[in-house]
Amino acid sequence: MSFREKTAWGMGLVLILAGIWYFKRVVGLSEALGETAAPNIRFVIGYIVLVVLASILVNIMIASASGKDAEAPADERERAILDKAGHWSGYVLAIGAVAGLWHFSWLKDGNLLFHIVFGALMASQIAEYGFQIFLFRRGV
Repeated sequence: MSFREKTAWGMGLVLILAGIWYFKRVVGLSEALGETAAPNIRFVIGYIVLVVLASILVNIMIASASGKDAEAPADERERAILDKAGHWSGYVLAIGAVAGLWHFSWLKDGNLLFHIVFGALMASQIAEYGFQIFLFRRGV
């Protein structure tokens, strides 16, 4: 398994766990309020701090186990995989954003629109790592 594939696995896991943490808090607050919770800057900052710290830790562990692989530039195959995965993840973001806008046009709930689009951003990045793993495994 290449260094970049290991990184994709680690970052995908970090983002999934951080997304679960964020949405558990949003859903809990929404249930307590009886309506969709407004965007909470503490939750957003907490999510960002969690992702940054966990990704630093995960990448340090992966890099220390990979040796010189961690410092090597991406080869042609890896660059193609990273480009294709980034391209495909853009579709995930677009679908999430359009779904949020469609939902907003019916319910007029701006708070929910924020959470849907923020979730689409999370899903897009998770999908990018998932596509990278798929393409690395497929041998593209």
